[in-house]
Amino acid sequence: MSPINKKKLIKLRKRLDNLDNSFIKLVKKRTSIIKQVLKVKESKNQIVDKKRIKFILNQVRKKSIKNKIDPIITNRIWKSMILSYIDYEKRNFKKK
Repeated sequence: MSPINKKKLIKLRKRLDNLDNSFIKLVKKRTSIIKQVLKVKESKNQIVDKKRIKFILNQVRKKSIKNKIDPIITNRIWKSMILSYIDYEKRNFKKK
């Protein structure tokens, strides 16, 4: 790699690192809201809402296309996030 491209790569990676830091803050906020949602749910079978998941993934697809983002990428990210939070809710659900 040329020295010029190496410098460019370092700068781009720094931008990605900064963006990742922003993502972490968003995940923290989202987790805080999920904790509140979990307190409202009365039974473990309320954790997975297939209709809502389908709706969310459909919305993500539409927004991705509108914003010229590869919908396969966003679908995979959201599916992974949804599954991760389902797991979190199952692990942290407390019977009332």
